[in-house]
Amino acid sequence: MLCPGISHAERTLDCCVSAFLQMDYHFEYTECDGTGSRWRVAIPRKQDLCTGLPDPVSGTDCTFSCDAGEFLEMSAQQCTPCVAGTYSLGSGIRFDEWDDIPVGFTSLATYLDSSPGVEEIHACKNSSWVPKGSYLESNRDDCTVSLIYAVHLKKQGSVSFEYQYVDNNIFFEFFIQNDQCQEMDQTPDQKWIKLTNNGEWGGHTVNLNSGTNILYWRTTGIFLGTKALKPVLLKNIHIEGVAYTSECFQCKPGTFSRAPGSSTCEPCPRNTHSSKGATSCTPCDKETQYSPEGSAECKEKSACTEKDYFQIHTPCDSDGKTQVIYKWIEPKICLENVTGAVTLPPSGEREPCPPCNPGFYSYNSASCFPCPPGTFSDGCEKCPAGTEPALGYEYKWWNVLPSNMKTSCFNVGNSKCDDMNGWEVAGDHIRSGAGSSDNDYLILNLWVPGFKLPTSVTGSSGTEFGRVTFVFETTCSADCELYFMMDVNRKSTSVVESWEGSKARMSYSHIVTKNASVSFTWAFQRTSQAQDVSIYSITLTNAQDGTASSCRACALVSQQTGTSCVPCPTGHYIDKDNNRCRQCPPDTYLSGHQVYSKEACIPCGPGSRSNKDRSRCFSDCSFSHTWQNRTLTYDFSPLGPVGSIMNGPSFTSKGTKYFHSFNISLCGLEGNRAAICTDNVTDLSKMERQNEPGEFANYVEAFVCQSTIIPSDGRGFRTALSSQSVSLADTFMGNLMEIHIFECERTSMNICFGFRSSQPTSSCENGRSAVISLRCNPEKTASGCVNPGLLLPACFSSKCPAGTCDGCTFNFLWESASACPRCTEADYHEIEGACKGGSQTILYVWNEPKLCSKGVRLPVMRRTPCEAIDFWLKIGAALGAFMALLLISLSCYFWKKNKRLEYKYSRLVMTASRDCDMPAADSCAVMEGDDNEDDVVCSSKPSLLGKLKSMAAKVSRKPP
Repeated sequence: MLCPGISHAERTLDCCVSAFLQMDYHFEYTECDGTGSRWRVAIPRKQDLCTGLPDPVSGTDCTFSCDAGEFLEMSAQQCTPCVAGTYSLGSGIRFDEWDDIPVGFTSLATYLDSSPGVEEIHACKNSSWVPKGSYLESNRDDCTVSLIYAVHLKKQGSVSFEYQYVDNNIFFEFFIQNDQCQEMDQTPDQKWIKLTNNGEWGGHTVNLNSGTNILYWRTTGIFLGTKALKPVLLKNIHIEGVAYTSECFQCKPGTFSRAPGSSTCEPCPRNTHSSKGATSCTPCDKETQYSPEGSAECKEKSACTEKDYFQIHTPCDSDGKTQVIYKWIEPKICLENVTGAVTLPPSGEREPCPPCNPGFYSYNSASCFPCPPGTFSDGCEKCPAGTEPALGYEYKWWNVLPSNMKTSCFNVGNSKCDDMNGWEVAGDHIRSGAGSSDNDYLILNLWVPGFKLPTSVTGSSGTEFGRVTFVFETTCSADCELYFMMDVNRKSTSVVESWEGSKARMSYSHIVTKNASVSFTWAFQRTSQAQDVSIYSITLTNAQDGTASSCRACALVSQQTGTSCVPCPTGHYIDKDNNRCRQCPPDTYLSGHQVYSKEACIPCGPGSRSNKDRSRCFSDCSFSHTWQNRTLTYDFSPLGPVGSIMNGPSFTSKGTKYFHSFNISLCGLEGNRAAICTDNVTDLSKMERQNEPGEFANYVEAFVCQSTIIPSDGRGFRTALSSQSVSLADTFMGNLMEIHIFECERTSMNICFGFRSSQPTSSCENGRSAVISLRCNPEKTASGCVNPGLLLPACFSSKCPAGTCDGCTFNFLWESASACPRCTEADYHEIEGACKGGSQTILYVWNEPKLCSKGVRLPVMRRTPCEAIDFWLKIGAALGAFMALLLISLSCYFWKKNKRLEYKYSRLVMTASRDCDMPAADSCAVMEGDDNEDDVVCSSKPSLLGKLKSMAAKVSRKPP
């Protein structure tokens, strides 16, 4: 290169410097010093070239920044507008392209379970945030995955992003660390991200401090069943507070900026496209190509099919006819003049209009109008005396969409489908629209400004303010899901129920328990395959601005015609005979949606009683039962406060440890449902309950409720996390003494408390029920709010660890001393001690095993004198000894006398047998007491025995 007008050596040096200016170095600023100053220095791009570099010069102030649409040109250190096709945020940076994870971002998967034996590397090595073009998608498993980005701010700034977070089985948190890995202080609502509606994007903004900020977007999936998790979606990350940007960013494909100094790029209109850094968009071939808004390329149109058009019904004309109109789905992306294409059916066929919905009337057969207040739809006549209109919505004919309903379309990928109707009316039903992609959510919304109870029950303390019922059917050839959601006062949207796949025609009802403005939403996620959902009818009771399809009885002050209706006090029904308010009998409660006739008073279950308002039944913690000719009396007051049980642990497929926690409100409290289960992913629920008691919060109140608990040592969280809180029972059915048979316990006598919830679910059409069996165990006592005796039956829980095998019926066993009957005199006996020192001790002990508590107490030990008893014992002993001696003496005397008589008798026999010629004596005997045993006394008259013996002797002496 030659440089004229200077020497060769000078020319060589200057040309080298010029080359540096153009190619071989760039400028950067040094770190700011303590005074806030810095230097601009030249940094060579390559080494081993020219050594001459521009000298360092003083740089701009550390807090200096350019406006949006400008960049800092380092050579002159001045802000310069960006050229067309590029943009600049000035003091910010934006990430809106997600074809891959941008430089500076890191996706880190961890498995934070501290349990031994967990192989976290192998368990989560494939988990990551996944780029999807216009957004990022979180992992779908139960690993913890963090998206990390570090940014250094020269001044205070902020970070904002858009997200979609619809699945409460995922914990989504955003937090910030400094350069020393210390987490910065954040409020719970800044750290824990709120759920969004299906298909809608939410926004989140957090302020940042100057210095290094390490940003974390962290998701943790809780995969507790076979249902797939719905990932978190993230897009449009915008960070403010960088001191300057030294370059402008090219517009991403599908966008453009036509003028210099742009701070944003505009999306290309439909049927156009652009490449990166475009200043304008290129049209597609109108005949054969199409493109959605913001497209980087054009797509070829395919042959039209039946999925590419839909039908609508025109409003009814004066003849009561409607026309069926067929229209192409816009934008039209198909060709109808190619082989195999279908054509649009002819429009204009006239059909009879469907009838007006109940509560409406037709004027000139053209349109339907609501009946005037005080009338009902049988010709819009006034309700008879003693009745009032039953206000509400009842939609079962669909010629036009009701004025309080609207339909729309949302797309997850941010492609526009807003101009498509999500749902279309079709005479006797309303069905889902066509949509345009697999990411479309077809939305149907019903807005209710509030609820108005019938006059007769305005004083009721019941919890049913309205009831929505709808009949629907889904037909799906691929995966699809219908969501039913409720938004209270535009603040707390929640999914009430959802249904996956094809469902035959079925009815579903939901009870509204708060008098507030409510928005009901039906969201259907469909794919490009043949899928459809139809809703045949929607009925809502007690709607504030509703119409009446019928009249209902009300209470009157008197029977005079025209007397206005009056409210009945709580727990009062309307007497059929005179339309007057009558209180329900004791131990009955008033049905929540029926107050006419005494039959509206429903008897309480066994062992229960009604509260003062006759609005519900409850157990007053006392119970009596006759068993084996004994009356057993129970006092369950110590068990009245909320008891808790946590079963498990259980583990997910990747080893995540979790528990099912149950809270039980057994008795007392006038029937108030004191068991509360909370989703404590954030502390917002507590704040809402304190600051806005009238609003829905993230908790449920019931007699029995359940939560899923992730322990603090199970996933690396500082505190245990509670989610998926549901009510298992909100009505007390009663209790009774019975042999409650568990699968492995067939002899235990228990007292069973029965509860149920009539609210149906997709898996429990008749609602849920719970049985708490109380068993006497004197060794177990309640301790605070956690009762150690509350457990699942051991053999039952081994097969069904959550206390249920079907998710609808739950069984619990509660062993406690408070479950024992009150003690009576029959439960103890006395023991007498020995008499010592003239007194003896009497003790009282319980019968074993002891199966009672409280009640009567054991009598105290007592001592009694025992002298009188000892004296008679001595007398008895002396008399006994004397009688024994007397008996012995008499026995000896008679024995001796018997011996003498025996001897004398033998001598007498021997004497009678001698040969003697002496005359027989009349009698012969030995005188008693004679000592001479040989003396014989003969009498003049022989005895009979002697005569017999003498005759025998003579006969024996005769010769033969």
